Order: sequence, then C-alpha cells, then structure tokens
Amino acid sequence: MANHTKTITLTDVQQKILANDLYSDSDNAGLDEWIQSAVDGKINNCWKRMQQEWTNKLMNDDSFTDSIPSNQADFVALITARSDYQNRKSRDDANVIGS
Repeated sequence: MANHTKTITLTDVQQKILANDLYSDSDNAGLDEWIQSAVDGKINNCWKRMQQEWTNKLMNDDSFTDSIPSNQADFVALITARSDYQNRKSRDDANVIGS
C-alpha cells in the first residue's frame, strides 16, 4: 500500500471557517476525517470514470479477447499494463507536444 503524507497549512481564519462546519477538537480529528473523506470521494469518482472509459475501450477492441476482470485490483492491473494506457501526466504531456 502506498502511504502519502501531506501537510496542510491553514491560517487562523481558515481554521475558524472550517471549524464553523466541521467538528474540530484540539486534535483536529474532525478535520482529518473530512480530508480523508474528500480523498476517498475523489478516488471513487476517478475509479468510476476509469472503469467506464476502459470497459468501453476493451469492449470495442477487436484484439482484446480476454474477460474483463470483475474486481477493482485486477481491472486496474490489466489497464495500467496495457501499451495504450497513459496516466494523466502522460496524456497532458502528449497534448502539449501535439499542440
């Protein structure tokens, strides 16, 4: 599993604004929970887009004759191992070069 640690710097005003809606005890547990939920939500949305895009590509690829994996880990492994797969940075770099 990849662990990513991010330090977030908030001004006193920003902290007070967030504390208006988010539970914020002295340990900032409410803020930490909200940040984790935001990241989890982004991952879920990215997964849905990836799954939809690549399921369509695989179904329309006459050279792809294997079954499409039904679990997330195998699906992602299949897609990211393909020669035609590009992550966001690669797609952006290709668009800059192609411009």
